[in-house]
Amino acid sequence: MPRDLPGPTTAPATAAAGPDILMLSAAHPPDDVRIVRREGAALAAAGFRVRHLCPARPGMPAACEGVEIAGYSRAPGWRGRIAAIPRLARLAREAGARAIHAHEPDAWLAGWLARPPRLILDVHEHYPSRLDARLPRLLRPFARGAIWLFCRMLAARADAVVLAKDGLGSPFGRGSIAVRNYAPDPGVPPRRHGPGPLRLLHVGALSRARGWPQMLEALRLCPPDTELVIAGRFTDGSEGAFLARAAELGLTGRIQLAGWLAPAELARLAAGCDVNLILFQPGVENHRLALPHKLADGMWAGLPVIAPAFAEEVAAMVASSGAGLLVDVTRPEAIAQAVHRLADPGLRQRLGDAARAAVQTRYSWAGEAERLVALYRGLLGGRR
Repeated sequence: MPRDLPGPTTAPATAAAGPDILMLSAAHPPDDVRIVRREGAALAAAGFRVRHLCPARPGMPAACEGVEIAGYSRAPGWRGRIAAIPRLARLAREAGARAIHAHEPDAWLAGWLARPPRLILDVHEHYPSRLDARLPRLLRPFARGAIWLFCRMLAARADAVVLAKDGLGSPFGRGSIAVRNYAPDPGVPPRRHGPGPLRLLHVGALSRARGWPQMLEALRLCPPDTELVIAGRFTDGSEGAFLARAAELGLTGRIQLAGWLAPAELARLAAGCDVNLILFQPGVENHRLALPHKLADGMWAGLPVIAPAFAEEVAAMVASSGAGLLVDVTRPEAIAQAVHRLADPGLRQRLGDAARAAVQTRYSWAGEAERLVALYRGLLGGRR
């Protein structure tokens, strides 16, 4: 059985003074945006002692945004995650937290096995459909039913269920609350749009299902001085295929791969771009229900967005705020036509201003943070 990594990257699970809240992760990175930089930071600022127990990575920090970071080692892949559940439960129990806030289904189970005074489940995705791509069509309804039942049973044993977006609540009953994936103000002045070649921006995870084939075809149809900036990483092993296709289309010199950036670096990069791209493809339930960080990040930067019309929560947010254009993202020519429309700097400025105004008011992280802190004040009686 793997051991916890020694040294400053691993906080001892048996520390004399346990945290108020233990954020429990089976797969998320140590400084995860939602878990640490938003939820954990909000709770720490409210006076709670927060620790994130997560898979260890070399060089990970001992703390981030006021949240302690504790690492544990496990074998890779789904088998490693499943095999680590009993051990994760033991580490969680030994942490002595007043509440466990668990962030994936296997972490939910480990949190329940740890028998904490309070258990909170955080729902990031539509989990009943997660196995659809791995199973024959005939087996998918049975898998969805089994996962739905698992979600329902764990929710019945939890003290609260927190939803990252509104459309995820069906298996969890009426006791769930939304703490949506909005973004705090990054403190960087927004883009001031003017004439000139366009820089298109894609933020976050990228894969075939997230639209890179359509993105490249659309870029080919755009004026030859249009550039594409990708700030993120490929999550389906297709980076080689992406680069090969870009070279085949003669686009290599028009594409910048910036890699995965810290929030402050991302905010500065976004403020130098012109259009935010969200190109989730249909056929994946989590794409229909998506509310990605990248939408709010682009809105803070004052960038108009080109987004999928089928993605219900994204489309509702874009339409209600006037933050961009909704298109059929399966058609590269529709994406290119939207880019052509946004070549007008006056239109970009109007849409970008509307986007920023919306995240400052209706879609502000501050309101979501207040709701989360209020939940914990009710559960734990305020600061220890």
